[in-house]
Amino acid sequence: MTRSDEEAVVEIYRAENRAMVERDQATLERILAETMTLTHMTGYVQPRQEWIAQIMDGKMKYYSSTEERVFDVVVEGYQASLVGQNRVKASVWGGGVSTWPLQMRVNLKRQAGRWQIVSQVASTY
Repeated sequence: MTRSDEEAVVEIYRAENRAMVERDQATLERILAETMTLTHMTGYVQPRQEWIAQIMDGKMKYYSSTEERVFDVVVEGYQASLVGQNRVKASVWGGGVSTWPLQMRVNLKRQAGRWQIVSQVASTY
């Protein structure tokens, strides 16, 4: 593990949060592995393309994401993980706008020289 690897995986996490708010489909498609899944607080396991589509069509509307902490950054060879805590203001699946203390456990893999998110599990903190 090198410092640059740690910085790279943290930057991927931050780029994802920016892309969610900005509805930046190209960035999401670049940093999320094709097989990526997002496990929501409800237990629903959402495939990458469905999540991106719902961001783009407004079913999952992210207004802001303010980072509070990133910790437990671990890089072992071609795999990495981290835990991020952000205050996320969003409207999800037709609900009202709320701000959640959202914790994401993020797993990444380096393929063809670049890091991609392969799975994420959401909870609150």
